[in-house]
Amino acid sequence: MNLFDGITFANPDMFWLLLLLPLLPIWAFWRRKKQQGSLIVSTLGGLQHVKPAYPVLRYAGLVLRLLAAALLIVALARPQSALSWEDSTTEGIDIVIATDISGSMMAEDLKPNRLEAGKQIAMEFIKGRPYDRIGLVVFSGESFTQCPLTIDHDVLINLFSDISNGMIRDGTAIGMGLATAVNRLQESDAKSKVVILLTDGSNTTGSIAPATAAEIAQQFNVRVYTVGVGTEGYAPYPVQTPFGVQYQQVPVTIDEETLTEIADVTGGKYFRATDNEKLKAIYAQIDQLEKAKIAVTHYQQKTERFFPFALAALLLLLLDFAMRHTLLKGALT
Repeated sequence: MNLFDGITFANPDMFWLLLLLPLLPIWAFWRRKKQQGSLIVSTLGGLQHVKPAYPVLRYAGLVLRLLAAALLIVALARPQSALSWEDSTTEGIDIVIATDISGSMMAEDLKPNRLEAGKQIAMEFIKGRPYDRIGLVVFSGESFTQCPLTIDHDVLINLFSDISNGMIRDGTAIGMGLATAVNRLQESDAKSKVVILLTDGSNTTGSIAPATAAEIAQQFNVRVYTVGVGTEGYAPYPVQTPFGVQYQQVPVTIDEETLTEIADVTGGKYFRATDNEKLKAIYAQIDQLEKAKIAVTHYQQKTERFFPFALAALLLLLLDFAMRHTLLKGALT
């Protein structure tokens, strides 16, 4: 494999410096000859058995310095991984995840609580669909877009991990959350557009009713999968008191009728997640959705690759220094 496969150079003019390398041995030989002297002795008999130490290594230091200089020139040319764009068509759909972040999502019937369980399982779902454009909408007493449709799932996951209860005023505006999610999809050219709406309650606020939002979704051919999160009956809810955090058993009141109606109107399906495993299974079912062809542009960022060359040059210079200051000094100077 070629060392320079896929490599470009930011400063290719630096390679002209390689023409100077042949001058280095010429200068070294001239300097050595200038430093040599002569000594007249009466006889060489006493020196006949004296041989220079390690004659093969006489020019090793010069070779090391030449190699180090060549590597430094390559480093100065700044090798980089190639910047490339690749347009391709792949199988995928456009998905917006609309998640409830109201106070009731802090109930701990799912572990560690409904909100965190939903976040972790949704992020695993995102990682499993690398070619889908996915966005994120959060809602409580109002709604907003945390992340528009994107193929950059690293950014999406980071934004997903940042959501928390208290970002907006409390309440459960299911209609507003769904309408905001549909709005992110209305200009999508994907043949398949999906909203995954996750909540643990019933609509208590907002200027758009859930039924109205469902009709809007139907008009834009957006299929909505609704997920009711919460166990049956009562759930433990943490309450801060002067004596620390204490738990109260609060009733689970999910408006399953409304969530089922939203799913039916838009051609989706309603699911009930009473624990972490069931929520994982729901996302696994949604993962089996049909796919539509979309255009994807792959972008590769430039990355500097000079460091290995600079490091190799430094090691060669250190080796040369060590050899010239040890027992081989006489052979190499």
